[in-house]
Amino acid sequence: MSNATLIYDIRNSRYLNITGRCTLRCRFCPKHNGSKQVHEYQLALDHQPKAEEIIKQLGNVAQFDEYVFCGYGEPTLNLPTLLAVAQVIKQKGGRVRVNTDGLGNLVHRRNILPELAPWIDTLSISLNADTEQAYQTHCQPKLKNSYQAVKEFILLAPHYINSVQVSAIDGLEGVDIQACQTFVESCGASFKHRVLDIVG
Repeated sequence: MSNATLIYDIRNSRYLNITGRCTLRCRFCPKHNGSKQVHEYQLALDHQPKAEEIIKQLGNVAQFDEYVFCGYGEPTLNLPTLLAVAQVIKQKGGRVRVNTDGLGNLVHRRNILPELAPWIDTLSISLNADTEQAYQTHCQPKLKNSYQAVKEFILLAPHYINSVQVSAIDGLEGVDIQACQTFVESCGASFKHRVLDIVG
């Protein structure tokens, strides 16, 4: 039996850790600096969890403000589990947020937003840079055209999901936070100003 942390709570939200895989190798991500811990939780996974494993640990949805798909991987890389679990949470009356790097469409080679839309209340997308060069430097994407793909995802997302937040981190060298905010708001999304080294 695996002892991986699939579910962890921060404040009044329950976080769902459904993959350890990621499309980026962000320099500022703690897991690339020797830590796979958030608060007191160790988030390293030894397998890709199936929906049933997560569903049996959801608890009483009325007790939580929201369920957040956010571990130390990119949730859309385990899309079948994400969709199946989110559907159960919504059917029980819960709220669902997905934290994503916005590369799901690039990875799956299709627009996944129509699949997410029925079950997701809020999408939180990490932009992190206002230029491709800065994005390459700080996020180190594994796939070609990642920066273009995340910008296209941010442009599309508000057409499918009511609440779309896009973040950038203040403190990354060569990143113009104001330029990030201007782009995000021009897409119809709301901007979230994050500060380097503050997680959760």
